Amino acid sequence: MLKMLQKLGVDVIAMREKHIPGRFLRFQFNSKRKRMTTVIKNCGETENGHDRRSHMKGAAEKVLESCTSFLNENGQKVPINDGNRNSFLDTINNYASQSLRTISFAYKDLKANEGGPEHDNIQEGDCLYDIEKTGYTLIAIIGIRDVIREEVPEAVMTCQRAGINVRMVTGDNKITAQAIAKECNILNDENSKHSYSVMEGKDFHDLVGGLVWKKCGSKTAECQCQDEESKKACQEIVNDKKIFKAIAKELRVLARSRPEDKYLLVTGLKELGEVVAVTGDGTNDAPALKKADVGFAMGITGTEIAKHAAAIIIMDDNFASIVKACMWGRNIYDNIRRFLMF
Repeated sequence: MLKMLQKLGVDVIAMREKHIPGRFLRFQFNSKRKRMTTVIKNCGETENGHDRRSHMKGAAEKVLESCTSFLNENGQKVPINDGNRNSFLDTINNYASQSLRTISFAYKDLKANEGGPEHDNIQEGDCLYDIEKTGYTLIAIIGIRDVIREEVPEAVMTCQRAGINVRMVTGDNKITAQAIAKECNILNDENSKHSYSVMEGKDFHDLVGGLVWKKCGSKTAECQCQDEESKKACQEIVNDKKIFKAIAKELRVLARSRPEDKYLLVTGLKELGEVVAVTGDGTNDAPALKKADVGFAMGITGTEIAKHAAAIIIMDDNFASIVKACMWGRNIYDNIRRFLMF
């Protein structure tokens, strides 16, 4: 986004110095909120005593839910009606079908008594602060393309020929994830017809029923087992294993997923006796990387927490390198087995 602003001739550093000279308030992005909001002092023209402005960016359809108006081609604020909203959703879906990640930007002017800690307590079961829920003006919807490396589609097919099921777990929306998966050969004409081939994280979690601590019987968020080995074997899927087995057989893409969805998928697959390898680069990926039989962390873009949780670090962040690791691992395993038989 900064590169785009620079190409449009905007001096980003000067803009920041002008609008964020002192204190500002920020509500950070996380996988549940799917957005980030920053409140800064309003240095431009103000109306009706609005001296601060809240800027929001995040998942396009999520930000759109908080918008009651938009800026038209003349820069004028226009109320959003059902026709406008459907048009914006069509744009989001159109971008997503072209394997573009869609992000929306919006703003809202605040009065002096708005946006303080006393107004922004998150209610139980909610993930949005009060000032984020409504009253925003939509500025733009943009599409960002993550260029897929040339070697990735062939590497995925190599895995499939070797009997490895490749699944994509992503925070992108369902349409974007589906389009990217097709480009990478994770989804094809045959496996995309199944009812569970592409799912959203929440639907997957609701069907499976989440996890429960089976050994220690803990009802808290943390396992109460004393040793690490017991902790690893403590969790199990709540619902009937037949449901998970049916999903696992068909699932290829898990979209709009949260860290707990990825962890749930890994735990369930291990319960079925599968050998599970997980890739990840973020702090939120650490539990799944640690739970898997083999965790692959990204050496370039990966966080230190992800690297510590993983067993192997991919130095070039390339999926093709994971295929090589599998090949050499199987080669060593076969040679050891041949030697023991000899």
